[in-house]
Amino acid sequence: MKLLPDIEFDEDIRLLIYRPHGVIDEAAVKKVVSVLEDLEAKLQQPFNRFLDGLAADEVELNFKYVIQVSLCRRLSYAGHPPVKSAILAADSTMIHYARLHALLTQGSPIKVRVFRDRAEAAEWLDLPLERLKQI
Repeated sequence: MKLLPDIEFDEDIRLLIYRPHGVIDEAAVKKVVSVLEDLEAKLQQPFNRFLDGLAADEVELNFKYVIQVSLCRRLSYAGHPPVKSAILAADSTMIHYARLHALLTQGSPIKVRVFRDRAEAAEWLDLPLERLKQI
């Protein structure tokens, strides 16, 4: 499967890594969700997710869109095995929307946590820190 330049899938540790650059807007979210859903359908096995938002320049989203995407992900992944989704962010807007996403996916198999520290995200994902560093 051909992935986007800012998305990689590390098969040996079953981890989707998304490192957006520039602006995170609805189009960017739609692209990554599409890749995520395609991988879920193709692999038929659970995998964790890591969003490294430190290189993003700006977040142009709104509450309505984040709520819509979060609830759609919650419904579309219902009944699947649990997965972890770690979001690394420093931007206050991104942190705010990531926390909203975490709140809206509570009680679903998608366990979302927001981090400001890469080492803490690696520990939560049960991975060596080196696996989350950008090459």
